[in-house]
Amino acid sequence: MLRLVTHSPKIPRILSAATKGKKNAAIAIRKASTTTGIKDPVIPGNPPLPPSSEQTVFDVKIPDAFYATPEPPVQVPYLPDFWDSANTSHLSQAEGHLPKIVVVAGAGTHPGGGPSHNLLDVGEGEAVKSTDKPVARSDSLLDDILEDLRLPPAKQLKVWSEELNRVKEEKWRKSLSKKAEQKRGKKAQEKTSAPANGESSHNLQATESIPGSSTEATAIALEYKPQRFVILEALSATGLRSIRYAKEIPLVKQVIANDLSPGAIEAMKRNVVYNGFADDPKIRVNEGDACSLMYSHREEKKRVDVVDLDPYGTAAPFIDAAVQCVNDGGLLCVTCTDLSVLATTNFPEKCFSNYGGVPVKAEYCHESALRLVLHMISTSASRYGRFIEPLLSLSIDFYVRVFVRVSTSPNEVKKALVKNSTFYICTTCQSHYEQPLGKLISKTSANGHTNYIFKTQAGPTVPEKCPECESNLHISGPMWSGPLHDRDFVGKVIAHVDSNKTSYGTSARMKGMLTVAKEELPVPFFFTPGKVASFFHCETPSLDDVASALLNAGHKVSRSHACAGSLKTTASHRQLHDIYRSWIKLHPVKMENISETSPARRLIAKESLSEASFKRHPETIGALETVRLVRYQENPANWGPGKKASSSKPDLKRKRSTEVLEEPPAKH
Repeated sequence: MLRLVTHSPKIPRILSAATKGKKNAAIAIRKASTTTGIKDPVIPGNPPLPPSSEQTVFDVKIPDAFYATPEPPVQVPYLPDFWDSANTSHLSQAEGHLPKIVVVAGAGTHPGGGPSHNLLDVGEGEAVKSTDKPVARSDSLLDDILEDLRLPPAKQLKVWSEELNRVKEEKWRKSLSKKAEQKRGKKAQEKTSAPANGESSHNLQATESIPGSSTEATAIALEYKPQRFVILEALSATGLRSIRYAKEIPLVKQVIANDLSPGAIEAMKRNVVYNGFADDPKIRVNEGDACSLMYSHREEKKRVDVVDLDPYGTAAPFIDAAVQCVNDGGLLCVTCTDLSVLATTNFPEKCFSNYGGVPVKAEYCHESALRLVLHMISTSASRYGRFIEPLLSLSIDFYVRVFVRVSTSPNEVKKALVKNSTFYICTTCQSHYEQPLGKLISKTSANGHTNYIFKTQAGPTVPEKCPECESNLHISGPMWSGPLHDRDFVGKVIAHVDSNKTSYGTSARMKGMLTVAKEELPVPFFFTPGKVASFFHCETPSLDDVASALLNAGHKVSRSHACAGSLKTTASHRQLHDIYRSWIKLHPVKMENISETSPARRLIAKESLSEASFKRHPETIGALETVRLVRYQENPANWGPGKKASSSKPDLKRKRSTEVLEEPPAKH
């Protein structure tokens, strides 16, 4: 900045004329003040100034003309916050509860204004535009979470907390009624017996009428107080999810937000203060190792009710500590994003070291990824006399997310033997054959008591080659073979979403995915009609044709949430292939186009055990789905990890553009 002192009013016009028309250069002149009677400065080499002359002071800013004017940075979409704003008084009361995120730098440290920190209403396919004024939005950030960050919603924790309190209230009322019955029995026994030590029956009746002495009156007067629970988020990063839990779940007592990075802790503390939890112990920020923190809560009195694990990659290193620090009936939320290990056979040794099983190479690889994660959690919990109940297990995009209830019961731990299996997977037709690790025999005595006897399972269940196409088999697992979802729990989550549609911007999509999960059969693995048709080299039947044939044969069918256009059934692979052989009779295959050594010839040559009926069944998939739901969400363009870089050389040859170029204007 250059300060220019002049006594001539022509200077501004001279400077303006001198700089007019210069490219990439501008001289900003601002009249700062006009004073009179100020002592003239003495400047060596200049003639003295007349005493009566008027003095004008200008601030002149001359940028470097040799450098181009810096362009404003690209605006990055970010979650709304007002940390960098000078004034936050314009926030409405409805917006006051929204979680906000602090960024490292603001407008004061970025040329051109810095990143946008205002509330933005960003929809699918819309460009992000920075604004000077915040845009009004809904009361919940769940829409942005699901659309942009794919963070799990808090609705599962709300439903779980309500279910937990319902069970506890039932136990509490049963305990009160039991005590009341015992009290009445004692009083009845005292009434029938003679009063001892000269006590009259009048005094006994007076004692009964004393307020508070009656258990029934006490039970009526008492009200059950819902249990407030503690959430531990072991890998919190900026603390967004912990803040959401504290704001959106009413029965939260405390949220422990932990991270190992000092930078993340600083950002977390700023976010906690900025969201109104500065003096509120509802959110406790902890800096340290996640496993050390969870191991410090192993004691029964220090255990927490919910543990949330969402690491970058595998959650395997944290599971052992997590299953020990959860209360009985507590909730364990686990996310794994390493599907390159879980859903492919590229790294079977890595999958075995992390999850204790071998992955599957088939179209249902994402469901097998879920079952491998559940197997890891189940085996870790079994070491400490605890067992798991999967409440909701979802394969979404490029990660898997499971919600399991952890409880303590030595008898239930034994049943984990029959809930885990290995599978023989055909390398050609992808037929799977289950090999349970053990079997359960139950014997009921005369008094109604049931004894469970566990035995080893004979095997193998299949010969060396695939019984269908005579191809090689490879072994996968062991993995979880039990149900992936609890239908009652999922139904309550759907009811919660229906009753809070205004709170969730993507309630229709959530209801669609949850509905598919609720209706899903508790059997391992699914198939798609198109994939099975490719094994036979035949025309692909429609989804309703295959579902109707299975239903007409007496089998059950359902969709699978893990893949659009998929089906689950209780039929065996032989029965499913018989349906396709019946389909081929109606839609013949050109055998001359099939190689003599192709497995398709062996599949077609097998004799059918029964003929399939493709008559439309009243309970087929299309007939039952009368309500339109978004059952399979569509991701935005370029969502998720990109494809592997191609090793082929790029085509550097210049190609003619197909677009018609505009003719340049004629020169005159």
